[in-house]
Amino acid sequence: MSPERAVEVAEAEPDHTAVRVALWRALHVRADPPPHVIEDEVGLALADPGDDWPERPDMDVEATRRVRASIVARARFVEDVVEEQAGRGVDQYVVLGAGLDTFAQRRPELGGKLRVFEVERPGTQAWKRRRLAELGYAVPDWLRFVPVDFEGDWWGRLSAAGLDTERPAVVAATGVTMYLTLDAVTTMFRRVATLAPGSTLVTTFLRPVDDVEPEQRAQLDVAVRGARAAGTPFLSFFTPEQMLELGRDCGFRETRHVTAAELAERYFRGAGDGSLPSRGEEVMVAGR
Repeated sequence: MSPERAVEVAEAEPDHTAVRVALWRALHVRADPPPHVIEDEVGLALADPGDDWPERPDMDVEATRRVRASIVARARFVEDVVEEQAGRGVDQYVVLGAGLDTFAQRRPELGGKLRVFEVERPGTQAWKRRRLAELGYAVPDWLRFVPVDFEGDWWGRLSAAGLDTERPAVVAATGVTMYLTLDAVTTMFRRVATLAPGSTLVTTFLRPVDDVEPEQRAQLDVAVRGARAAGTPFLSFFTPEQMLELGRDCGFRETRHVTAAELAERYFRGAGDGSLPSRGEEVMVAGR
C-alpha cells in the first residue's frame, strides 16, 4: 500500500466516540423496555461492530443505563425541537458534530421539509458516507455534508454549502462543546447568534465532575480519563449558570436550561431511577 493510500485509509476511520453513541442508541432499543425514547439501529448498521458488540465493557447494560438514557433523551429532544420549529416554517437544520447521526435516514418525512446540513470532521464524515453507500442509503437532495475543522473556518464552509444566514435555522450541537476550547465554543455560539431572528440553538454541555450526582461522579471521571487516553480529551466543562451566561453574552435573546429532571419527566415518566438521565450532561436552548 502506498503512503498516500495509507493516509487516505487512516483519515476514513470512524470516530470512536461517534460509534459508541450509535451503539448506545441501539442498546436502548435492545435492552430497555418500550416505549423507546428513540428507535435507532441505523447507526449500529453503519458502525458494523461485529456480533460481539454487546460484550464490550462500555456496553454493559447496567453500568451504562443512565448515560444511555441521557444520550437517547438529548437526541429525541433535538428532533422534537426540529419538528416543532419546522411546523412554524423554519426550513434549515444544522447538525454540528453530526458523527453517525441518522436523522436523514430515519425521518425522511420531516427531513424532506428542510435543508439539512451535517457538519463533521472530514475523516469521520468520509467514512460515514462510504458506509451509507454500502448499505444502500441514497443521499437526498435536501441533505448536505459539510466536512470541517471546528477550530478553523467551519462557518465559512457551512455558508458555502448553502446555509442561508438570512433565514431562521435550528442548529444542534450535542456532545460537542466538551471537546472544544472555551474560545472555540464562544466562537460557535457567536456565529450561530448571527443567524436570522427565529433561529434556535440546542446544545449540550458537560458539567464539572463535582457538580453531578455523587453516584455518577466515578463514571464521569472514568469517561474524562478515557477521553484523554483516546486522544480526544474533554476541554470544557460548564455549570448551568455559566452556560446560560455564555449564551446571553454571545448574543442570544433567550437562554433556557433543560435539566436532566425535565428530560426524565418528558421521556421517562414511570421508569425506575436507574433508567433516568444523569445531570452530567444537560441541555441549553438559546433563541434569537
